[in-house]
Amino acid sequence: MPYKDKEIEKMYFTISEVAKQFNVAASLIRFWETEFEILKPKKTTKGNRLYTKKDIENFRLVYHLVKEKGFTLDGAKKKLKEGNTKSVDTQSEIISHLKNIKSFLKTMHDEL
Repeated sequence: MPYKDKEIEKMYFTISEVAKQFNVAASLIRFWETEFEILKPKKTTKGNRLYTKKDIENFRLVYHLVKEKGFTLDGAKKKLKEGNTKSVDTQSEIISHLKNIKSFLKTMHDEL
């Protein structure tokens, strides 16, 4: 029986990978880390940030509130403290899926 490699799932992401994923500057991520308690990535001994999928989901939540919903930083902090982020998570996921669909449709349109 031949050995099958299982797909190795990445556990940590660098700040540049996260910045690229959201199309933001790394400095914005570092700034938001000082503003939002939920943004606390692990750091190496050299001080490099390592983001888990949970860290990225937390960043996505803040990004959704501030960049997509137009909350001020204080407004976003208040919303997060209320603890009712389930509906915000759902909205963020829906927006993400719609953006993926839009991108796919645009690619299909361009190919036709």
